[in-house]
Amino acid sequence: MTADVSQRNTGAEGVDGGVGVTALLVAAARAIETHRHDSLAQDAYAEHFVRTAPASADWPVRIQQVPDGDADPLWGRFARYFGLRTRIFDDFLLQAVRAGARQVVLLGAGLDSRAYRLDWPAGCVIFEIDRDAVLSFKHQVVDALAATPKATRVPIPIDLRGDWVAALAEADFDPAVPTVWLAEGLLFYLPAAAETQLINAIDRLSAPGSVLAFEVKLDKDLMEYRDSPLYTATKRQIGIDLLDLFAKEARPDSAGHLAQRGWSTKVETPFDFTRRLGRGPLPEPNDALAGNRWVFAHKTSERQS
Repeated sequence: MTADVSQRNTGAEGVDGGVGVTALLVAAARAIETHRHDSLAQDAYAEHFVRTAPASADWPVRIQQVPDGDADPLWGRFARYFGLRTRIFDDFLLQAVRAGARQVVLLGAGLDSRAYRLDWPAGCVIFEIDRDAVLSFKHQVVDALAATPKATRVPIPIDLRGDWVAALAEADFDPAVPTVWLAEGLLFYLPAAAETQLINAIDRLSAPGSVLAFEVKLDKDLMEYRDSPLYTATKRQIGIDLLDLFAKEARPDSAGHLAQRGWSTKVETPFDFTRRLGRGPLPEPNDALAGNRWVFAHKTSERQS
């Protein structure tokens, strides 16, 4: 998610303010993951985003640059979490397009470089929706690297608080064919009503055979994690208070909402994938990751009455 909830835009084409800095945090985590000997995901562009933005130019991009290494809550465990999430959502997207889908929509695309780094089948179109400042910064970096996307890439510069549905239609999105949707690290920041509105729009725009992946937190008091090492280290080391950015009201049951509309859903914890892959974070005391859930949904039919 890179929509600037705080309305602060400073430096790096607006990527240095508010939630935009979290896009750089994820990029730094992906860079660290890329250089690990047991890497879960490869993103050769990530460290270039980090080095180009003034706010993150001195952040680590290799675990060897972190004094405490993997013992560091931010650049060790939290970064590994983002590496795991990247791998799982990479696999989800590729599985969907290999099964025949050819439209991919990245909601709150941020500094996602999947259009450039994944091996897409012929005919794929990647729609990237985010604020103009964020997409412009990404263009600046990838253009300097003379990077070429591996699929047709359609940037849609609009805030998700605007009429992104109309903008998507104007970009030749076809709601009559199956679509792959990804909302990675997005819903934490949205008010409950905005999350429901987003999920409803995805449902309306999705033909049977469409799939969706998104990340949520369990509906509980986030302030219980105020002293979690992940959050305190993030605030201390890079000045981001994630809990101040997260929406704190009761969360809707988006997975259940989709199930009522003809989607099959599966909800898993990040720790489930850590155990399967043998790499990634495992539960700890006072764990800010304990409430995170990854939802995978498949639209099997039109809305059921």
